[in-house]
Amino acid sequence: MGAERRVGIGIIGCGNISSQYLKAMRDFPVLEIIAVADMKPEVAERKAAEFGLAAVTVDALLADPRVEIVVNLTIPRAHVEVGLRVVAAGKHVYGEKPLGISFAEGRRLLDTARAKGLRVGSAPDTFLGGGHQQARILIDSGAIGDIVGGTAFFACPGHERWHPDPAFYYDIGGGPVLDMGPYYITDLVNLLGPVDSVMAMSATPQAERPIHSEPRKGQMMPVKVSTHVAGLLKFRSGPIIQVTLSFDVPGHAHLPFELYGSRLSLLVPDPNMFGGEVKTRSATEREWTVSPCDQPYADANYRSLGVADMALAIRDGRPHRASGDLALHVLEVMEAFETASREQRQVTISTPVERPEPLASSIRDGRLA
Repeated sequence: MGAERRVGIGIIGCGNISSQYLKAMRDFPVLEIIAVADMKPEVAERKAAEFGLAAVTVDALLADPRVEIVVNLTIPRAHVEVGLRVVAAGKHVYGEKPLGISFAEGRRLLDTARAKGLRVGSAPDTFLGGGHQQARILIDSGAIGDIVGGTAFFACPGHERWHPDPAFYYDIGGGPVLDMGPYYITDLVNLLGPVDSVMAMSATPQAERPIHSEPRKGQMMPVKVSTHVAGLLKFRSGPIIQVTLSFDVPGHAHLPFELYGSRLSLLVPDPNMFGGEVKTRSATEREWTVSPCDQPYADANYRSLGVADMALAIRDGRPHRASGDLALHVLEVMEAFETASREQRQVTISTPVERPEPLASSIRDGRLA
């Protein structure tokens, strides 16, 4: 298992998010990028030229024995279809969030991989960032006390204001819950443990939305999903968290993430970021106190930290943190928002999952090792 061995990585999907992964992968010596591929060869070739890599077909990438993990950066509706192809080729797969667009298909991917002795990993990995690991240290130390409740809040006027091709955000498999929910719910499970049940209400205020970004500015998009969702998550450890996820808010003054303990209230950084200030406040204090952060991966966009942890886990024979089991639990919770809203009932979550191990247990000399 020598520490010098690198793990071969292939990437399928060379859209917007791939650049963030490719830039961040340079920070992790365990990762060796073998090639990139895309269903549109010209897209893969442009990305490969930008980063000095090889562009190949999807079939060639899946056949390459040097590739151990395939990073699946396709659109959400293709995550499971592509993931199953990767597993059929005998390779581990790490996918962009969400794991799939339905709980049933996400479970199929995990069951198929498990039967072949292969691993599934999934974004988001931001919960491994220094800001969120610092918040977890405070919770695990008992400094916050027993967590009673909290809020998780994401709202914006819609991705059509910046994304060059935003239609998939409003198609089946899109919407704020599947798009942004993974960041918040994954971090909540990291901090509090598994979810027990979900209650929710949802709305779709606009049947069509105009695109404001180039090159499709002025075109109209049909909206096939709920774009404003509010819910309650009851955690098995006790807390009740209020969650709002929306593409229908012009502006707001809410913080992304607050937790309320019996001793202190805790401000957690934006779960779409790796760093950010962690703050606490007691009932007798008038101001918030910044908790000094000495955890790594808090100072930049490390959007491949989960891939690196997975590669090291494969090499060292331990569980990886941004796991398929965690992603499946989060996917079940997200699907429960729509079920709870549609059927006007509380939905019980069935998937078992353990809190991922703190990243600190794998840190040597300030970095993953």
